[in-house]
Amino acid sequence: MDVETVTPNAPLPPAPGADEHVSLELANSAVQVPTRGVVELLGTPAAATRWLVERGLAPGGAELQDYCAGLLTDLRGHVRALLDAAVRETPPPDPALTEVNRALTLTPTAQLLGWTPADGFHRVISHPTTRLVEHALVTIAADAVSLVSGPEATQLATCGAEPCNRYMLRTHARRHWCSKRCGDRVRAARSYARRNVDADS
Repeated sequence: MDVETVTPNAPLPPAPGADEHVSLELANSAVQVPTRGVVELLGTPAAATRWLVERGLAPGGAELQDYCAGLLTDLRGHVRALLDAAVRETPPPDPALTEVNRALTLTPTAQLLGWTPADGFHRVISHPTTRLVEHALVTIAADAVSLVSGPEATQLATCGAEPCNRYMLRTHARRHWCSKRCGDRVRAARSYARRNVDADS
């Protein structure tokens, strides 16, 4: 399967709910896109670092290595498995439960209070560089647990526009697609199919 690593200049629009849930963002960071294959937002350590920094899960000067970036993509697989179980209302795979629970125990999520003349009061990540990714994993795992076990679990859905594999929160009953792009693609396909049927009649 072809994998395309997305540059910062070509971001995909967030799926509904992803702005509020970093676990949804992580789950959707490898997306199946028609004609392009898999679009991978965490394809390199630099891309994974940028993803964490942009979400406030690592400071600007952080640099993930291959091993730490691999931990992030491994967690993504387990989070996707949990979301899939929640959407399908099936038992989650044991490895997903085990690894998400393990991530929860890696390090405290508390951030200390800092102050600088430029920023005033702000929260700071107190962990040394070697533990930055662990802090991120804890935060993402906690969000995933909150999502699948809380009231929003009933709103979890997958995009109805194949082959898109993104998860989203269905904020109203008529929402079936993760983005306008996917909705337009489905409507165009339906229109094309109707024209073909009419032409054959």
